[in-house]
Amino acid sequence: MIAAFIFFAHYIFTIIIFTKKWQDENLSGALLNIGLIGVLFAVGWTMTTMLAKIVMEPEGFGIYYDRDTFALTLLALAEYFFYRMYYKDAFIEAGTEKR
Repeated sequence: MIAAFIFFAHYIFTIIIFTKKWQDENLSGALLNIGLIGVLFAVGWTMTTMLAKIVMEPEGFGIYYDRDTFALTLLALAEYFFYRMYYKDAFIEAGTEKR
């Protein structure tokens, strides 16, 4: 269940970035950003899975939080900080921009 939520959050994030980049730039820029997100997700999940194999057993902490879910959680945290830096100019609320 937790893994499904993490996948759904990635899906929603991808749709938001695609829409924002398509409106601000063009379709090729939006598709390029989707490709970047896909590659970083695949490579990041592989790397966090290797790290999770060192840290915990396959059973994890129970039926809902196994080793794969732990790897996805690590990936989501790392992606949160990376994408917050990478897309910091994409989402600025009205009246809060720097002058």
